[in-house]
Amino acid sequence: MLYIIGLGLGDEKDITLRGLEAIKKCSKVYMEAYTSLLSFGITSDGLSKLEKVYGRPIIVSDREMVEEKADDMLLEAQVSDVAFLVVGDPFGATTHSDLVVRAKKLGVNIKVVHNASVMNAIGVCGLQLYRYGETISIPFFTETWKPDSFYDKIKRNRELGLHTLCLLDIKVKEPSLESLCRWKKVYEPPRFMTINTAIEQLLEVVQNQHDSDTMCVGLARVGCEDEMIVAGSMKQLLAIDFGPPLHCLVIVGDTHPVEQEMLHFYQINNT
Repeated sequence: MLYIIGLGLGDEKDITLRGLEAIKKCSKVYMEAYTSLLSFGITSDGLSKLEKVYGRPIIVSDREMVEEKADDMLLEAQVSDVAFLVVGDPFGATTHSDLVVRAKKLGVNIKVVHNASVMNAIGVCGLQLYRYGETISIPFFTETWKPDSFYDKIKRNRELGLHTLCLLDIKVKEPSLESLCRWKKVYEPPRFMTINTAIEQLLEVVQNQHDSDTMCVGLARVGCEDEMIVAGSMKQLLAIDFGPPLHCLVIVGDTHPVEQEMLHFYQINNT
């Protein structure tokens, strides 16, 4: 049996009772650590905290392992109970849907244990979930690579009066370009996009000063004790220090009076 278990958004305490019970009966426990991170990924003792609470050693799985070597884990799941832990909810990333497809093709039985993800926890800012359009991801720009296809989705959402959730890039265990050219992988230090960088890149794409007045909500460390939520124009949010990762950004569409009341509590002029 392969258990795919959501861990929620904060720390080791956010796992559900059902998820914890499943982990404790598994012979091996893997943890995906590249589409998102719990606080364990940012602190030196975080992994040991998870292992202490869950009562099992944890094998941290990078992108290469999950996308290219998952069959080894799936073969283990054919003969024993194996847990695959995912930050947030198991289906918050397409990679995990692909894992399910591969497991089913191998005849591996699957049980999914859901949990909170940024896709529903984003409602904490007061903007109603049913008023969101298509979610986008904003990648880090480089000198030679500045993709802007995500902007068309933002534009469509705004034309419909819908809010846009922007998920911001994280780089964990990414090989450097130089090392790839030398056929020997050397990994870059982890990087996490800030709200400030995301706004700078968005304004670079649109190249229109009026867009700096667009109302947005910046959210940092959603689901954690030190969660931070600030609403304001892009120009205003650029001046805010949102602190440690993870960050996300909401571009506000048309708002209902109740949404406006909620946003009022988070607006810069009222904080």
